Amino acid sequence: MDIKTLRYFVEVVRQQSFTRAAQNLYVTQPTISKMLRNLEEELACTLLIRDGRKLLLTDTGRVVYERGIAILAEFRQLEAELSDIHHLDKGMLRLGIPPMVGMLMAGPIGLYRQRYPGVELKISEFGSLTVQQAVMNGELDMAITALPLDEEQAFSILPLFSHPLYVLAPRSGEWVQRDYIEPKALAAHPLLLYNDDFALSRQLMQLFATQGISPSVAVRSGQWDFLAAMVQAGVGIAILPEPVCRKLDKTILRWIPLRSPLRWELGMIWRESVYLSHSAQAWLRCCKEFWPASAGQ
Repeated sequence: MDIKTLRYFVEVVRQQSFTRAAQNLYVTQPTISKMLRNLEEELACTLLIRDGRKLLLTDTGRVVYERGIAILAEFRQLEAELSDIHHLDKGMLRLGIPPMVGMLMAGPIGLYRQRYPGVELKISEFGSLTVQQAVMNGELDMAITALPLDEEQAFSILPLFSHPLYVLAPRSGEWVQRDYIEPKALAAHPLLLYNDDFALSRQLMQLFATQGISPSVAVRSGQWDFLAAMVQAGVGIAILPEPVCRKLDKTILRWIPLRSPLRWELGMIWRESVYLSHSAQAWLRCCKEFWPASAGQ
């Protein structure tokens, strides 16, 4: 078994398709099929079973897949250490960013690209919980995510900024006179929330639970502009961070402070006690320069 074969097997399982795996790896489908047959013969066992259009892992296949992910992550670490010592003339930084954070990233990304034009920034946009898992698996080098994290997660953290939460509502009716909104008042209205893989969504549901609130969730989405459009259309009200609200049309919508200790706190995370590439260290320096408050953390 070699790294290439292991990479092919893991990609087939991830994509649930020999064809898509071959496209992603820039090889032919027969090449992948042959290497996986050779791997099964070498291990003297069946790793994958076809069930219609699905590819199911056998017990042995699952062990190879889970260990393969860990081995490939360690191999990428080795490649990183060998390739970018002492210089940043080339390389790649794999960065995870939740969708609603994207609007805040133009500044630090521009600064980074200006200083290190040879480094490719590969940005993945997913909810906080998804990017956390991707960093832990070694699929991303670093990610911006909501804080606080679960205590059992082994991450190094650079806190970046903290913003209050607002209730986004139409500029009409009962909302015009409100100076603030208590969380319990939200139970009487249909809510528009982020998807379950967003940490903010989970934090809001925990807030509701502690206050004995049973929210009526009308719509979930991973896009803040879609949630804002649903508010404008009268579908319900949303709970969004202050920077997101500031991007909206205040002549049509109104954002009202949510009276709660819960805030939108964001930080940069990376795996604890692992090699941090020069490109990643340079990214941290740009973040500290762009958000000076984080430099003292």
